[in-house]
Amino acid sequence: MKKIANISNSSIDSAGITKDYRQAISELIWNGFDAKATNINITFEPNEVDTINQIVVSDNGEGINFENLSSTFGRFLDSLKRNSYQRSSYNRGKKGKGRFTFSTFAAKATWHTVYKHENKFFEYDIIINKDSKQEYEDTNRKVSKVNSTGTNVILEGLFNVTAYSFTSDDFKNFLAKEFGWFLFLNKDLDYTLEINGEPIQYEHFISNSDKKVLTIEDSNNKKHKFIVTYLLWSDKIGDKYFYYFLNSEKREVLKKLTSYNNNAIEFHHSVFIESDFFDLFDSNVEENESENLFSSLENSKVFKTLMEELKELLFRKQKDFIRGNAAEELVTRLEKEGIFPKFANNKYDMQRKEDLVSVVKELYCVQPKIFKGLKSEQEKTFLGFLNLLLDTDERENILTIIEGIVNLSTEERGELTTVLKKTSFSKILQTIKLIENRFKIVELLSKLVYDLKKFSTERDHIQTAIEENYWLFGEQYHLASADEHFQQLLSQYLCIIDEGRQPEKLTAYDWKRRPDIFMCRKNNIPDTRDSEYHMEENIMVELKRPSVTIGKDQFRQIDDYLDFIIQQDQFNSQMRKWKFYVISNKVDSYIDKQYDAFKDKGKRFLVHQAGKYEIYAMTWDDLFRTFEIKHKYLLEKLQFDKAAIDEELKLKGITLNSTHSDLVTKEIIDISQN
Repeated sequence: MKKIANISNSSIDSAGITKDYRQAISELIWNGFDAKATNINITFEPNEVDTINQIVVSDNGEGINFENLSSTFGRFLDSLKRNSYQRSSYNRGKKGKGRFTFSTFAAKATWHTVYKHENKFFEYDIIINKDSKQEYEDTNRKVSKVNSTGTNVILEGLFNVTAYSFTSDDFKNFLAKEFGWFLFLNKDLDYTLEINGEPIQYEHFISNSDKKVLTIEDSNNKKHKFIVTYLLWSDKIGDKYFYYFLNSEKREVLKKLTSYNNNAIEFHHSVFIESDFFDLFDSNVEENESENLFSSLENSKVFKTLMEELKELLFRKQKDFIRGNAAEELVTRLEKEGIFPKFANNKYDMQRKEDLVSVVKELYCVQPKIFKGLKSEQEKTFLGFLNLLLDTDERENILTIIEGIVNLSTEERGELTTVLKKTSFSKILQTIKLIENRFKIVELLSKLVYDLKKFSTERDHIQTAIEENYWLFGEQYHLASADEHFQQLLSQYLCIIDEGRQPEKLTAYDWKRRPDIFMCRKNNIPDTRDSEYHMEENIMVELKRPSVTIGKDQFRQIDDYLDFIIQQDQFNSQMRKWKFYVISNKVDSYIDKQYDAFKDKGKRFLVHQAGKYEIYAMTWDDLFRTFEIKHKYLLEKLQFDKAAIDEELKLKGITLNSTHSDLVTKEIIDISQN
């Protein structure tokens, strides 16, 4: 029998019916779950050209009771399914629109439904055509031979869709995002959503989940249990981020925005709270009445306590998320884009960098807004100041600076204070370890140049060890080259000092000569001649075999290097200072005379000076003693035991009475790289 709903066909079309076939199917699925279905299956049979004649959405719900038909299909915008499983910003089935969404892609819809009435099962069909949606026909009502309820929605006369429309990853992912939360909450009840019998896989969209039970007493000492489920999505779920409050039937009563909808990170989350506490509140309210419902909830002592617990839970989950993912991605981006300050490739600077990275990650964890909306130059400036403060006793004043940028809660302020103190202590421990390793290296170097001097060569042992430990000559230097000819030396030098400028081809006869170690530093030093200027400083080191005594020949070799540098336009500038070192076990009387000749300059070990060029001659003992004097206090406090080094070497089979220079050198390198 044909019946007419209380609205015209054109009014239905203009009432906000979705134009997306995916949402249309989604509405029909929600109608099934609203009818208490636990299984919904979308079935169709594609033909050879990928078209389909009909699609069926089947559910095992309670069916559509014929006695209520005039209150469901007969009325628009006033459906009995107002009490539905809604979640996102548009309503599903709540106002009776869902049954008309078929017209998005089908000419005809038939609901073949089985329901139970007075302990008997009945079945009948409801038919609606796209061109006359205001009319519906109920037909074929009879006692059912099937003793189970459910509904099959049969859609025919399909257009603008193919079999691929319902088998594509895009469609499956849409359903996974739409229904994943609902299937997850009901997985213990074996709820399923299938396409041609294959369950929709939604688990890959859930990166993390957690479930906990909260018990809260009201003013009458009655205990209320709340089951809280936290979901972290791997991608956006097409909705804002909410707390969803569900009654004992898992039907949404209301939803409330979380505090992380305008965050600087991809923190895709949902929190579901199930409790019979929400049975006390009518979920059959109109959308514009929801504020009144929340007002009554928020006046409840139980609800206030619940919200405090939920905010604390989500605060911790967000911090865990940042520590695990977002902070690492931030640091990677900052490094890739050249935002991070430049650090030299030595142990000292690497420790400084590690400290900065640690603090940046923790800052981002405490308050991501600090880094939100900053331009590259602003990020670079901020990190530059942060790096400078971390190297001073004022590191804890970072808290004051951050509070000038964003408002910190009491919890965030406490966490940040702890972080700054923690990283400071960590830095102390790392520094102690660094110094201990350096003491070991100095002691092992002394083995090479004293105990094993008969077997130690310049290139294979001493130079190899020094390449990894050029901090002996200063933390601030970049290693430009080691045992490479001047052409390569110049290329690497310009790369460090002048940011990759390519050198001219050297033509001097001795351009292939190879200084042992060449170092430079980009940082400027004060110009002693003119306070308005600064100079760049470079060091070149010539390492001699321990059996070689430094004398006139060795001095002249260094002097030749100096002359070569002077001849090269690209090596020279009045704003660059050059120091040359020659090192071995002994110096002869010629070098002693040079010391005396330049002692008025007030620079120990100086044997020649000409303007911006200086030559120094040092023994290994000079170098080691300089290190020990600088670190005397720490050496005593750490109670560094030199004898322990010999014991370690013996355990490794190194007795220092045979040709074990290679093994000692390897030991030095291993310590340097740890």
